Amino acid sequence: MFTGIIEEVGKIKNITAKGSNLDIQVTAKITPELKIDQSVAHNGVCLTVVSIEENSYTVTAIEETLTKTNLKTLNIGDAINLERGMKLGDRLDGHIVQGHVDQTAKCIRVEKYDGSWKFTFEYDPSLHNITIEKGSVTVNGVSLTVVDSKKNQFSVAIIPYTYEHTNFKKIKEGKIVNLEFDVIGKYVKRMQEFS
Repeated sequence: MFTGIIEEVGKIKNITAKGSNLDIQVTAKITPELKIDQSVAHNGVCLTVVSIEENSYTVTAIEETLTKTNLKTLNIGDAINLERGMKLGDRLDGHIVQGHVDQTAKCIRVEKYDGSWKFTFEYDPSLHNITIEKGSVTVNGVSLTVVDSKKNQFSVAIIPYTYEHTNFKKIKEGKIVNLEFDVIGKYVKRMQEFS
């Protein structure tokens, strides 16, 4: 379980194909605090630490994960949003995030304002995911509030702190991102389908 509050932006050190899986090595300041078997969200994808070396660690993304996320587009040197699982008793500063990406989306517009940015994303509506204005959504693991909501797209506003402390500054038009829709909204929508 995560909150969508990014702890650190790590850097991809190496990517190794093993059958249909990818071993992804990440350099990060949080490495000394990690343990093998620990869950860490990478651009919002919950992955298990399988090995640790000095200032870097490795996680494995299986074919199912690669098919549904943007991890298959990673390159050595890319910035990646990182968050360790939340602790019981901590404040829930973001929202409830499972680390299970629902689908990807494409950034279709970036607008810069005086002190903020507005990003608009478009996604495939055939998977029946939804957003609502003022609702929560996770983009590359970042907990955000929806500004504008349409059937297959939405916008989020980014403050300078988020822009500087996540990989949002690397997101340009055409970039593919991971989406996790609000878990409560998903359950409500599913219940309506059976009504």
